[in-house]
Amino acid sequence: MAKPSVSASPSSTPLLKDELDIVIPTIRNLDFLEMWRPFFQPYHLIIVQDGDPSKVIKVPEGFAYELYNRNDINKILGPKASCISFKDSACRCFGYMVSKKKYIYTIDDDCFVAKDPTGKEINALEQHIKNLLCPSTPFFFNTLYDPYRDGADFVRGYPFSLREGVPTAVSHGLWLNIPDYDAPTQLVKPLERNTRYVDAVMTIPKGTLFPMCGMNLAFDRELIGPAMYFGLMGDGQPIGRYDDMWAGWCIKVICDHLGLGVKTGLPYIWHSKASNPFVNLKKEYKGIYWQEELIPFFQSVALPKECTSVQKCYLELSKQVKAKLGKVDDYFNKLADAMITWIEAWDELNPSTATAA
Repeated sequence: MAKPSVSASPSSTPLLKDELDIVIPTIRNLDFLEMWRPFFQPYHLIIVQDGDPSKVIKVPEGFAYELYNRNDINKILGPKASCISFKDSACRCFGYMVSKKKYIYTIDDDCFVAKDPTGKEINALEQHIKNLLCPSTPFFFNTLYDPYRDGADFVRGYPFSLREGVPTAVSHGLWLNIPDYDAPTQLVKPLERNTRYVDAVMTIPKGTLFPMCGMNLAFDRELIGPAMYFGLMGDGQPIGRYDDMWAGWCIKVICDHLGLGVKTGLPYIWHSKASNPFVNLKKEYKGIYWQEELIPFFQSVALPKECTSVQKCYLELSKQVKAKLGKVDDYFNKLADAMITWIEAWDELNPSTATAA
């Protein structure tokens, strides 16, 4: 079948140059951008500074960017700033909210340019864009993975009625070197490194949840942005390192309900630094316990047909979180309230996308 055309020659304008923001949460100088300069410099950056707002974050020359610290967040959102986490990379979602672009790519500051098996540097952003601009196939699994890639197609037995696919809302990339492990796995496999480069992109099937990692992630802000809330984590909260997980479970059930696609696989980045497993365990231990109830909850979530927008889906999900997870721990009552506050803040900053609940 004919493949969607999303190629760009090196001399042409970068894909989606004026339609995509790169969101980076950080507490340090962004020297890592030098490595990414060939790929990122044409794009606009939104830097969300965590921690001490009086600290000056240095950004290499030549990048177009906006930088927001905690004082800025408080000024822009007022009382609603309570929904944005502090001292946790979950603060990145503020960048999603203030962006005016159609697409978002978010990356951590310890993620470097990876190389493919031939030694060629990987333009992770370009691959994410290709993933987002091609359809997804959540209703029937294709055994050659992404049928829209060059050299692949739908295999024999794939229903023709499903071959147009659905819009792709999320592109979830992976990592070479330091794997994204939880603290117990880090402790028992301290020297393990991911060296396996799998040249594949696949759609996560409808009804299947996945552990979403926020360090190499792209999404269509217009399709799923209001659901990409990274929750209440870090300072003053009983849990950390579940910000992207929470967002991933939420966006997946909403994408399934609205008929949108989520892809995972390429592109890879090089994850350079392993975080401290003992610090991670302190952040994660309640989440490791709670997730045994959270996963069945999300697996059983049913959104009514009246939920025809992301905002409506998310507000309904917040009600179910309060009703069913509030009994697990009072934290989930606070999180459900923060989910509502997030949507209110999103709609205030993005009135053209606001939808009455």
